[in-house]
Amino acid sequence: MKVSVSVLSNEIKPQDIVKKLDLSKPDYIHIDIMDGKFVSNKTWTTSEVKKFTSYSTLPLEVHLMVNNPSKYIEDYALMNTSIIIFHYEAVKDINEMINKVKLYGLKVGIAINPETNIYVLIPYLNMIDEVLIMSVHPGKSGQSFIEESLEKISVLKNIILEGNYKTIISVDGGINNETGLLCKDAGADELVSASYIHKDIINNIKTLKNI
Repeated sequence: MKVSVSVLSNEIKPQDIVKKLDLSKPDYIHIDIMDGKFVSNKTWTTSEVKKFTSYSTLPLEVHLMVNNPSKYIEDYALMNTSIIIFHYEAVKDINEMINKVKLYGLKVGIAINPETNIYVLIPYLNMIDEVLIMSVHPGKSGQSFIEESLEKISVLKNIILEGNYKTIISVDGGINNETGLLCKDAGADELVSASYIHKDIINNIKTLKNI
């Protein structure tokens, strides 16, 4: 199982989390960018992200929870970013946004909120690398997993297999060893976790990777 570690925490500084990540080798550092508009919270500036991610060689998975994601692409393309994920709900022209990210040679992901129907993504599956299913309402760490997300994962997995798409399914929100296993069984390829991993960074990353 792929594991992406969110460094969003109310208790631990992001640099203190990042410094430990190379010891346990997750697949990505998951960077949640919030603008205080698409979601009520606000996170880091690009200069702050550049500073604390400098403590690791791991690639970044940048999750843009913002109203205008296109203005962030260039700044994060200049970092060690592998994939940029934007929200379906925040973009009017999905095709244009996908192409903008690809112009920088980056992978593209689309995130959907819990209330968004999975079928809206079908037209884009042949163009994107990842779907990020939010299993909590975006904007705050430590929320409980929404179990209806499992049905979304399962339905999307079947669509991907039937269409022979290469898109992977990632799940973000309320992920721990128990919900992570449920997600895997439903068809998930990657787990994004914050508060569960932060309790024991090295061991809990290993636990999720070995699910």
